[in-house]
Amino acid sequence: MSYEEALSRLAGQCTTTEICVDDARKKLERYDLSADERQRIIQRLLDERYIDEQRYARAFVRDKFRFSEWGRVKIAQALYQKHIAPAYIDEAMEEIDDEDYRETLCKLIKAKRRSVKGRSDYEVKGKLARFAIGRGFEPGIVFSVLSINESEEDSFTDNDDME
Repeated sequence: MSYEEALSRLAGQCTTTEICVDDARKKLERYDLSADERQRIIQRLLDERYIDEQRYARAFVRDKFRFSEWGRVKIAQALYQKHIAPAYIDEAMEEIDDEDYRETLCKLIKAKRRSVKGRSDYEVKGKLARFAIGRGFEPGIVFSVLSINESEEDSFTDNDDME
């Protein structure tokens, strides 16, 4: 593939979805281009704002929180692995509303509670905590939500729908 064809193809992809520099590099490695040509394509896409890592970080955070229901830890780690600047990560994470964040966590725990089995409340709570922490929610907020809901009247039982 020629330089111009690769540039045109990647620019077209950038118009339909947000792409970061790391993703662009990986896509360009599949083409038979020199390292210099790959770098020139990336630089041109950056200069023409087809690629904007700040914009990418904001879109990534919004999508992973709203649609995948990931917590802040998992989102930040994924962006870090894509070599996004920490300042852009921090700025993008501010877009997550604290109230929405807590509501999402409560909803996830409530839904998971229906399928979790355990010999004791302690075991169930541990399984729910591991689940939520695995989704990227901070342990402090997870245990806070579990404690608040534990003190409420069986808020995680199937009797919720009967109220």
